[in-house]
Amino acid sequence: MSLSALMHWFENVGFIWPWMVAFLPLPWLIRPFLKPAQQKQIPLLAPHLVSRLRVNQSVQPLQKPSADRLRLPLLFLALWLVLLLAAMRPVWFLTPTPFESSGRDMLLSVDLSGSMEKPDMLLNGRNVDRLVALKSVVDEFIAQRQGDRMGLIVFGTEAFIVSPLTYDLSAIQQLLQETQIGMAGNNTAIGDSIGLAIKHLQGVRNNKAVLVLLTDGSNNAGAVEPLDAAKKAAEVGLVIHTIAFGDVQPGVSRNRVFDIDTEALEAISALTGGESFVASQTQQLAQIYKRINEIESTQFTLNQFRARTELFSWPLGLALLLSFYLVWRSITPRPSKESA
Repeated sequence: MSLSALMHWFENVGFIWPWMVAFLPLPWLIRPFLKPAQQKQIPLLAPHLVSRLRVNQSVQPLQKPSADRLRLPLLFLALWLVLLLAAMRPVWFLTPTPFESSGRDMLLSVDLSGSMEKPDMLLNGRNVDRLVALKSVVDEFIAQRQGDRMGLIVFGTEAFIVSPLTYDLSAIQQLLQETQIGMAGNNTAIGDSIGLAIKHLQGVRNNKAVLVLLTDGSNNAGAVEPLDAAKKAAEVGLVIHTIAFGDVQPGVSRNRVFDIDTEALEAISALTGGESFVASQTQQLAQIYKRINEIESTQFTLNQFRARTELFSWPLGLALLLSFYLVWRSITPRPSKESA
């Protein structure tokens, strides 16, 4: 390994709790206060040795000097050092991963009522139902919102949060693809879907978000009137863009064939500072989401995320092996010098 590679290796090593090194002198601090182990040997009665010690002052003292009392056996010292190293939690940092964040929160509200199964949309030259066309367009829209937090709401007779706000856009795409017509009921609760978005945003303490609401019908279910919900949304800072999707004619305030209440959708957008759109074909819907993408574009903030791997198990395993060896050595009788 070259010197530069070795330096790079050390740059990627760090400690989560480096302050644990302050405990390094702990064994030397507590050792003077520990009493020596009691000896079970019977003291030797030798009066002639005692008298000889009194006469001969050059005899070495029987008690060990203080410096020797502070000295630790080498293996115990090694055990303490590896335990301390494990307690400092060494980690290996992986290559930094760039992470973009815009700070924009956006909820998608999708109508799954029974009318969405009408196969009146063209996609790649063939007729598909409205939900299939919607999925193909919104999937690309979600992919373009990197750095945003997005959430998904579906509604029919009732409204449900499929996903709360998250940076995991792949999960949002997957969950959208798994939605089915009628899974929330066959009616259209537009007011409830707005109310649910408000409730979720208040739960995460968000006062600046965007709701993109798509429907092919008018409100005919739920406990909340759409305009009342829109007024509350304006109070909490929620901007709502509405999309009337289906067999509607631009410029016609209310479609009498499929009863898309475009007047109510326009009023919802106007009350909350959003825009109202009408799409009768897949291509138009794609252009609308492109337009929303431009309206809600923001500057990204580049962050760095460094994954890490904990390394404490290595010194901890070494400490365990040393402990086993010390226990084995203490219980194994040693051969006497005479037998040797």
